[in-house]
Amino acid sequence: MTTSLLAKGRIVAGPGFNRWMVPPAALAIHLCIGMAYGFSVFWLPMSHLIASPDALTCKNLGFIDALTTTTCNWTVPQVTHIFETFIAMLGISAAIWGGWLEHAGPRKAGFIAALCWGGGLVLGGLGVSIHQLWLVYLGCGILGGVGQGLGYITPVSTLIRWFPDRRGMATGFAIMGYGGGAMVGAPLAVALMKHFAPTGTQGVASTLMVMGVIYFFAMSAGAFGFRVAPTGWRPSGWTGQASTRSMITGRHVHLDRAWKTPQFWLIWAVLCLNVTAGIGVISMASPMFQDVFGARLLGVDTVTALDALQKARIAAAAAGLVGLISLFNSLGRLFWATLSDKLGRKTTYIVFFVLGMALYCTLPTLGHLGMAGAFVIFVCIILTMYGGGFSTIPAYLADIFGVQMVGAIHGRLLTAWSVAGIVGPALIAAVREAQLAAGIDKSLVYDRTLYLMAALLLAGLVCNLFVKPVPDSVHMTDAELARERDLQSEDRIPGHAESAARGPLGVTGVLAWLAVGVPFLIGLSIALQKAAALF
Repeated sequence: MTTSLLAKGRIVAGPGFNRWMVPPAALAIHLCIGMAYGFSVFWLPMSHLIASPDALTCKNLGFIDALTTTTCNWTVPQVTHIFETFIAMLGISAAIWGGWLEHAGPRKAGFIAALCWGGGLVLGGLGVSIHQLWLVYLGCGILGGVGQGLGYITPVSTLIRWFPDRRGMATGFAIMGYGGGAMVGAPLAVALMKHFAPTGTQGVASTLMVMGVIYFFAMSAGAFGFRVAPTGWRPSGWTGQASTRSMITGRHVHLDRAWKTPQFWLIWAVLCLNVTAGIGVISMASPMFQDVFGARLLGVDTVTALDALQKARIAAAAAGLVGLISLFNSLGRLFWATLSDKLGRKTTYIVFFVLGMALYCTLPTLGHLGMAGAFVIFVCIILTMYGGGFSTIPAYLADIFGVQMVGAIHGRLLTAWSVAGIVGPALIAAVREAQLAAGIDKSLVYDRTLYLMAALLLAGLVCNLFVKPVPDSVHMTDAELARERDLQSEDRIPGHAESAARGPLGVTGVLAWLAVGVPFLIGLSIALQKAAALF
């Protein structure tokens, strides 16, 4: 029974279905897995789980020993590697199972993603409760990372097929949810930890378990809300003029060939370099803001002249900047992806790289001049392009390789994010530590780092300029396309191409949008309240 309910052939859209029911299903999944960006709220509480550890025994405890210790607290660096683990697993799992997802359909893939992400958090919470770090890594990092990867790519091809006239906007809606997931999940996690703290272990264990259950049901609801477009469906009145653009193919490339083309690896490098530069800003935004401006925010010349209350105000302002970063990271995903439908994907990335280089190279000067307001504005613009890079990529791939296997190709490409997620923070930290060791003042150590980020964007610009349409020889033949459609069950899907997505949104549709919209707006309100500390 369960297998039949999850089968792709059962979820073809019937008469009266409205295509605007699909984006909230995608958002339900992405708002949940987007909590990845908010996991930093757990690091400090997880480093204080044991009330009175033996200082002598726990001194200089190595990472391997930390995995199994039950008597020593974990350090913040030891637990932060969980983030790198599930980001790495996101790319790896998306690459491995992307092809399977195209055949299985979004409902089955989304439900398995819910099991992995929700179950991974529950398992991680169990690891915290018995103080076994290896179990936290297994649950949150590895199993949760698989859920991240499957959940991230689940909606892509479905949305692109429902919105061939607005590919960028459609994927922007879903991937905006990933950027906004931390705005919703982080405040929820903080509130739950505060609620469960009296029961022990800083409330972390119970919080992870409860959030795992919540996310499982929310993602499952999204998975069961998916419907796939009937074969041959197109929006009313749309004749496919977009396919006449030179950078948009009307044919399809198989996954097995796509990843072997120069175009794939050029776009891989485009994403990797854009993400590496953006992660550089995300990872150092708060300390950079405090180190560069510090006491000048309050009109004081030196940090040593500040009292505890003033230092707290500076920290609150830096936290406000982090809140703004989450906000603009999320909104930029919808804005730039939608704009790319007008500009074209290649042109949009040219804007990212050229404007990004100008902003990165200007930030050090703004810091030296003490122009904190302009500094904040520039950082927020940079983060819109960081998020926009993620949401524009699926449409870019659909333009170059066609829509038949775009989800699988996107999954393979996400290994670029895995590389950037590991290399980026390590590179930034190494450059910063080297400059501090050389005696450079804290307010100046970020200058070279920002110029390095601009250099990465220049490399990304060059790669993007070389992207061109794939040759005809790479496209699938009619026989190959028919075989792939048969494997994807399209030939066994009943056809409602003329009547699907013509009906009204209805009460169910309104409730679906409210279910994802209300939590997002609550998270947005909290982010704006934090950002108010900047002013």
